[in-house]
Amino acid sequence: MRQQVRSNEASGDQRIKERLARKILHLMARPPLGLAHRLGTVFGWLIATFPNRQRRNALINIGLCFPNLDRREQLRLLDCNLRELGRTYFEIARLWLRPADEVLSLVREVRGGELLERRHGKGLIVLSPHLGAWELAGLYLAAQGPTAIFYKPQRYVDDLIRAARGRSGADLAPITAKGIRVLVRSLEQGNYAGILPDQEPKTDKGAIFAPLFGIPAFTMLLVSRLARRTGSPVIFMFAERLPRGAGFRMHCIPAPEGIDSDDDLTAATALNRGIEQCIARCPEQYAWSYKRFRHRPEGAPEVYQGGKRDREVFEQIGRLRQQSASPSDQSP
Repeated sequence: MRQQVRSNEASGDQRIKERLARKILHLMARPPLGLAHRLGTVFGWLIATFPNRQRRNALINIGLCFPNLDRREQLRLLDCNLRELGRTYFEIARLWLRPADEVLSLVREVRGGELLERRHGKGLIVLSPHLGAWELAGLYLAAQGPTAIFYKPQRYVDDLIRAARGRSGADLAPITAKGIRVLVRSLEQGNYAGILPDQEPKTDKGAIFAPLFGIPAFTMLLVSRLARRTGSPVIFMFAERLPRGAGFRMHCIPAPEGIDSDDDLTAATALNRGIEQCIARCPEQYAWSYKRFRHRPEGAPEVYQGGKRDREVFEQIGRLRQQSASPSDQSP
């Protein structure tokens, strides 16, 4: 009886939080994009100014991935990045909730759009890293033709997010064996499959450590396996955020050679090289606060720990560099 009461209370709390989240999102969807980005800039400034975990994690990632930059340059990139993160927070409600045609009209330019053409009846695997406005990238892809998008169900406002991502016709495939079958079917029918390639898999099955900016990153093998099974080519696509609320520039770039290799390390390394090439276009707009190196090779030190002040964070970066092992060529 007590368990049922606690369960009902938890369910009630979740419904309250979900209703509150919906109201906040609908309010945030009202301002024009330029105002949303200005508000986001202020929010990002707050994240950048006061010590916190997001700031620490972003600086650790930047310090590890850009060792050629001195500390001042790393802090400058961090400051720009967290302001972009604030813009991401404040634009996402608009990208989710405004009419699809209105959102798609924010795409001012498409570079490499010819890569989105499907040839010889084959499907196309489109990889969109957490760079710029990745929600817009998915919406834009689905507007080009029938699309299945690999999707991680969310605890709150899941129905709202599913509706938002499906506005231009996408079929959302959950991150399960069933979802993978949806992707395969879409590709075999000559359609698109959209995947966020830089998510860290939660299980050891279907993943391997491969270098990302020279750091061992637990990397999915789904992309290479889909490419080999269906014969579908692979490209990368992302939406770069333009300054002063001017809209977005879509980039399509070819995947590096070897991304469909039957050698897992070769394929995963090519996948991460493609992510690096995307990030190089606008490094300040990548989600550096994401714990991309949370899963570590056996015996390697934990990355995201230590104090939050700059001196403590740089000490942690120094320790990690000293203790860094060479990338593993075997899945754990």
